[in-house]
Amino acid sequence: MNTKAAEELPAVSVIMPVLNEERHLRTAVRHILEQDYPGELEVVIALGPSTDRTDAIAAELVAADPRVRTVPNPTGRTPAGLNAAIRGSRHPIVVRVDGHGLLTPGYITTAVRLLGEMDAANVGGIMHAEGETEWENAVAAAMTSKIGVGNAAFHTGGLAGPAETVYLGVFRREVLERLGGYNEEFIRAQDWELNYRIRQDGGLIWFTPQLKVTYRPRPSVRALAKQYKDYGRWRRVVTRYHKGSVNLRYLAPPAALLGVLSGLVLGAALHPVFFVLPAGYLLAIAGGSVLEGRGLTAKARLQLPVALATMHLTWGFGFLTSPRKLARRVIASTAPEPMKPVSESK
Repeated sequence: MNTKAAEELPAVSVIMPVLNEERHLRTAVRHILEQDYPGELEVVIALGPSTDRTDAIAAELVAADPRVRTVPNPTGRTPAGLNAAIRGSRHPIVVRVDGHGLLTPGYITTAVRLLGEMDAANVGGIMHAEGETEWENAVAAAMTSKIGVGNAAFHTGGLAGPAETVYLGVFRREVLERLGGYNEEFIRAQDWELNYRIRQDGGLIWFTPQLKVTYRPRPSVRALAKQYKDYGRWRRVVTRYHKGSVNLRYLAPPAALLGVLSGLVLGAALHPVFFVLPAGYLLAIAGGSVLEGRGLTAKARLQLPVALATMHLTWGFGFLTSPRKLARRVIASTAPEPMKPVSESK
């Protein structure tokens, strides 16, 4: 692309909240800086209170490239870090990336083009889960399968078009500032909640399979269980905060958990016929694992049913046990206020 065309492209701010990301941070930033986008680019890393070498690695990245800088995020919470990075950035296009997310080549160029062509408020694509260990490969297969996550296009792919939400996102700054950025009360599900407000505001969320971000799954059963329990817990908060936002897909994991538990209890207390419920669930994930495990090693295929059951049942547990007081606290909090433009805040 010639110099004049590059000068006409909007400048881009990449925002990244991080906490204990020493394993992936350097690679994640490298994938941003190696993008082929010919316009101006900056990377703003919001540093939470990490207990590993994340801060030291971030300092090295800042020293190595003037396009990288950091801002503090004392709470360590993702939405607070995102908002801190938005306020600390300058440019009209804002690209969200996580500390364990790797942008694929051409990501920013394609996203900026689609923002203009579709007149969208936010564009995004696929959360392309890819593991580095046998367990992570099993989780990645679960996270990219319909039996694992339902029909969510940003997990499993699909045709380009309007969407309820997308993975991460590439936004127009003016939209983020007008809507007050991320709601910091949402420790999880902040992306879905923000995209819901964007749609309520009349903005278009555009999904395209052209955009992919490589995602590194949680490295253990325990970490995956905590992740999905939190997902379910906060999804319930979203449904209570935004009435009418519930989706049948969100009810499948709690229904599966209730079916398994009720089958076990009734089978033991009343009649063995009720054991058909947990047995049916186990057969379903075993059969699904045979289909979705193609291409995995034997060890990863054996771990796939564990990954699927962990995701389903802990998500369902989080959803069913999400306390009403948590939703009441969020509902009672002050709604996000419009952010001041950068020129006013400096």
